[in-house]
Amino acid sequence: MTLVSKIAWDDTVLPFQLDISDMRGRVARLDGVLDGILKQHNYPQVVEALVAEMALLTALIGQTVKLQWKLSLQVQSNGPVRMIATDYYAPEKEGEPARIRAYASYDESRLTDGAPFDQVGSGYFAILIDQGEGMKPYQGITPLAGGSLAACAEAYFAQSEQLPTRFSLSFGRSSEPGTPEHWRAGGIMLQQMPKASPFVADGEGNGDALTAEDLISGEEGENWNRVMHLLATVEDLELIGPSVSPTDLLLRLFHEEQPRVYDTQPVKFGCTCSEERVRQSLSIYSAKEIGTMVNDEGRVTADCQFCSAHYDLDPAELGFEGKTNDADQGDSA
Repeated sequence: MTLVSKIAWDDTVLPFQLDISDMRGRVARLDGVLDGILKQHNYPQVVEALVAEMALLTALIGQTVKLQWKLSLQVQSNGPVRMIATDYYAPEKEGEPARIRAYASYDESRLTDGAPFDQVGSGYFAILIDQGEGMKPYQGITPLAGGSLAACAEAYFAQSEQLPTRFSLSFGRSSEPGTPEHWRAGGIMLQQMPKASPFVADGEGNGDALTAEDLISGEEGENWNRVMHLLATVEDLELIGPSVSPTDLLLRLFHEEQPRVYDTQPVKFGCTCSEERVRQSLSIYSAKEIGTMVNDEGRVTADCQFCSAHYDLDPAELGFEGKTNDADQGDSA
């Protein structure tokens, strides 16, 4: 029974709506996605925990963006973990999986024995949305505060989108019988139904950080408080699974709120790097500038921070002069 549930629900995001309280949400379960992300690197466990939390937030938030859009989450800090970056590539077509990738930059000598969020200092949490060619990217930021990356995301939605939002997340190493120890993550995201579509606010929030409770009152406030009370009863193992399916979890938590579920969104680990992209990024440099990038073996190398792919290139074929020379040789031939 456990195996069937695991296969059916891992690496998916299930959108739902609570009709009585006029709220919407998502349930996410990540397993293979985290394995794909974390096996590319040898992160200390405290860094793995931050990357797992960030990837889970990315899956929950990313499900709201439209086809072919790209959503990115970033943490920049002056702490031991200097950066965490994730990308969510929405499906090209309905029914196809979304792709998630992530990486962290950190100073191992400064890591402490404290909680994961203690490893990030002062800085900011950012959400960026790329709507495609010809469209202006959207960016919103909020300070790093609140004791978790989830709390930062809640503050972002309250301040930049005026959307009361709450996350309940669980993630950690799983040691299920018959399988090697590996990371699993699961979570619920809840939002008050917006008066307008999300991700449309211009500019950045400022002033004191808002909370969900600052944005609602009256009947909406009563609905919010009631649903938050129900959400607080969820257990970590219910969030992570795999023995409790997302639909069973929603019925257990919110059956009186009349939950309505929609089609699940599959997600997988996926990186967009390629040799062609590396060549394109180097095409703005001259042969002299390319020469400063050559290693002792006379090659230009590049490594993808997300998937650790290694590219080994001939400097004579790089830069705009390399392209010009190739064209000239073709003409003379």
